[in-house]
Amino acid sequence: MAQERILIVDDDKNICELLRLYLEKEGYRTALAFDGEQALAEYEKEKPALVLLDVMMPRMDGWEACRRIRAMGDVPVIMLTAKGETFDKVLGLELGADDYIVKPFDTKEVVARIKAVLRRCGPEKTEAGSRVIQYEKLTVDMTRYELKVEGKVTEAPPKELELLFYLASHPNRVFTRDQLLDEVWGFEYYGDSRTIDVHVKRLREKLEGVSDQWSLKTVWGVGYKFEVKE
Repeated sequence: MAQERILIVDDDKNICELLRLYLEKEGYRTALAFDGEQALAEYEKEKPALVLLDVMMPRMDGWEACRRIRAMGDVPVIMLTAKGETFDKVLGLELGADDYIVKPFDTKEVVARIKAVLRRCGPEKTEAGSRVIQYEKLTVDMTRYELKVEGKVTEAPPKELELLFYLASHPNRVFTRDQLLDEVWGFEYYGDSRTIDVHVKRLREKLEGVSDQWSLKTVWGVGYKFEVKE
């Protein structure tokens, strides 16, 4: 049975209780918060394995709470909201959210998403063999989930690291967005392929112009590749 603690944050106490019942039935431990400020306090107190975070809340909204949680660490965050527009999804992902679920939702789907995100971000992801890739001025270390750019540790959420590691492990090979979703996010992912675009954009902000020996390239109409000069 799962033993990870999940922090559930929503100003609707009925939703919190419903999610708590389902998650505890699955073996997870839970903590509840009903606004953004309380969420931050519970986050520091409980050190959860994952945060379910509503967007529209009093005192501090989910966007700001997500931003502050992400500044404190790389714990996975799944946004819960009634807003389904692409802009809101992209904003959540740009702030570092790992997934996005629109209300009303099926509680079983939420549980499935949590399991999928924890599998992707958990230590069991580590495989035998080398989990470190090095290029000029770039090191991606998946044993430590650490990115070094020009010798300095650079903050990056787990999903960004996994995407970069996968692309850099297959230099000069072009992948479609759907292929990257399958390989990096896993078949359990329910979101759309624009998730890839958001993560590539964030990686480029960290890597642009670092070296003329490699680069993260867009292949228009197809997808992305990690291009290495031969």
